[in-house]
Amino acid sequence: MNKRLITGLAVALSLIGASSASAQSWAPASSATVHPGVQTYTDGAQCTANFIFNDGSDVYIGQAAHCSGTGGQTDTDGCATQSLPNGTAVEVTGASKPGTLVYNSWTAMQAAGETDPDTCAYNDFALIKLDPADYGKVNPSVPTLGGPTALGTTTATLDTVYTYGNSSLRQGITLLSPKIGKSLGASGGGWTHLVYTVTPGIPGDSGSGFMDAKGNAFGVLSTLQLAPVVASNGVSDLPKALAYARAHGGPQVSLAAGTEPFTGSLVG
Repeated sequence: MNKRLITGLAVALSLIGASSASAQSWAPASSATVHPGVQTYTDGAQCTANFIFNDGSDVYIGQAAHCSGTGGQTDTDGCATQSLPNGTAVEVTGASKPGTLVYNSWTAMQAAGETDPDTCAYNDFALIKLDPADYGKVNPSVPTLGGPTALGTTTATLDTVYTYGNSSLRQGITLLSPKIGKSLGASGGGWTHLVYTVTPGIPGDSGSGFMDAKGNAFGVLSTLQLAPVVASNGVSDLPKALAYARAHGGPQVSLAAGTEPFTGSLVG
C-alpha cells in the first residue's frame, strides 16, 4: 500500500471519528440551550421534550407521539388517530434550526397493523432528529434534577418518581417545572404507569420525561387522568416504547445519560 493511500485512509478515519464525536461530545450543562425539558412546537402544538438520544452519529430529542396528532384532545388511541407524517419540521426551543420528526409510534403502529389494545392505547413516543448545526448546544442532563443515569424499569406502587414539565401555561415560571411524586403502579401489560405528583402535569407538559428514585428514565407523560385518582397522569413506559421503535422502523437510538449526577433536587 503506497504512502499516499495510507495517508488518505488516516484522514478519512479521523473525519469519521470527528463526526461521531461531534454528535456525542456534549455542551456544558450550565450553558447548553437544548436539553431535556425544553419546549417543542409541532405545527403550533406545544409539548415538553423528555430525554436526549443518539445512535452514534446523530442526536435526537424525544417527545410524545400525540404532540403531532391531528385528532381531538380526547383521541388517545394511537392505532386509530391520524398524525402528521415523518419529515414534519419541529421547533425545538434553544436550537437554531428546526428538528425533523423521524419516528412517531402512532404512525408506526398503524403501518404495522398493530391490534394489541394496550399497545395502541399507551405507546405514545416520538423522536425528533436535531439539525447537526445544533449538536454543540446539546446536553442530556435534566435541569435541576440531574440525570438520567440509565434506562429504567417498571415502577411499583408508591415508588418515588421525578419529572420536569415545561408548559407554556406557566408563563416561563420554572419554579413549578421540577416535580416529585409517587407511582401508583404499572398497568396495561406494563405499557403505562399511573403517577401522582404534588403539582400534576398540565397541557404543554405532554412528553416530559419521568425518572425513578435512582434517576433511571422510565416514562413519558402521555395523559391527564380523571380516574382512579383525579389529576394523576398516565405515563408511557419508555423501555417498551424504545423497543417498539427499534423493531418498527425507528432509528436505533440509545438513551444519553446526563453529565450531571442525579440529585432529585427541586431547587436549582
